Amino acid sequence: MITLDILCARFTRLSANDLQRWIAEGYVRGEAESGTLCFRDIDVERVRLILELRHDLEVNEEALPVVLSLLDQIYALRRRLKQVGVADGDAAPP
Repeated sequence: MITLDILCARFTRLSANDLQRWIAEGYVRGEAESGTLCFRDIDVERVRLILELRHDLEVNEEALPVVLSLLDQIYALRRRLKQVGVADGDAAPP
């Protein structure tokens, strides 16, 4: 787990204010550990994804929750397909 300061240092395009807003919106989850906000690897990757969406793909703040929700649904569906034995590329074409 890494702290908020280390996370902000890792991603130069990330501001502490943006990160706090994303936590408040539920896009990223931070965990309080000894009074310090810390982030798991999955949250670090979520921050990376949000930064790519905002800066590289120019997804605006209003569209961000929709895009994140759709991506979450895709990842959940992939997990479910793996659970029922349909691996990537194993599905029969329609």
